[in-house]
Amino acid sequence: MDDLTSPPGSRSLTVITRDLGRRPYEPVWRAMQAFTDTRGDDTPDELWLVEHEPVFTLGQAGKREHVLVPGDIPVLHVDRGGQVTYHGPGQLVLYPLLDLKRMKVGVREYVERIEQAVIDTLAEWNIDGARRCGAPGVYVNDAKVMALGIRVRRGCTFHGLAFNVSMDLEPFSRINPCGYAGLQVVSLADLGGPSGLSAVKPVLLSQIARQFGLAIKPVAASADALPA
Repeated sequence: MDDLTSPPGSRSLTVITRDLGRRPYEPVWRAMQAFTDTRGDDTPDELWLVEHEPVFTLGQAGKREHVLVPGDIPVLHVDRGGQVTYHGPGQLVLYPLLDLKRMKVGVREYVERIEQAVIDTLAEWNIDGARRCGAPGVYVNDAKVMALGIRVRRGCTFHGLAFNVSMDLEPFSRINPCGYAGLQVVSLADLGGPSGLSAVKPVLLSQIARQFGLAIKPVAASADALPA
């Protein structure tokens, strides 16, 4: 893949991108924490792409009552914002590990730029995505296609977005997605978009690059070990 660069006239920051392939949730979460805790002012930013094994994650202030009937899918209480969501095969997860202080970007603006990157990604397939006031994420016809849960520590971000590409949506019926009873969810493939994550990754990365003024290095092989 060629380098993806920010628009002409903007200052580019180089970001390392790792494609981690399909992984259990907890080791990736722990690696994100370790990366954020040990990074310094000169540590390059990173973007991690991953597809998780089935898991429900409950945010830091999440209420267990929103986990209705988890069945055989494990539930992890994690340190991001938001309530409960589902991760599983066919969902593209992107973890931006960015130094917002260095970028001079506030948290609200960060969330808005992430949402806009997904809205612009959907537009690649002529799908109209939209925000919903007070409920972070991206929606198509009132059904949620992208969930967003973040954490900012010492001005640096971890956790991120979960973009439903082509997945079994049944597990969402076992929870109140994002804390909203009856919230409908949808996959990109069901909206007429591609069914493979490989078609979506470069588009999403290029939109993230455009939103944050990043120059993205070629995606690392999925065989790469998680950073210590």
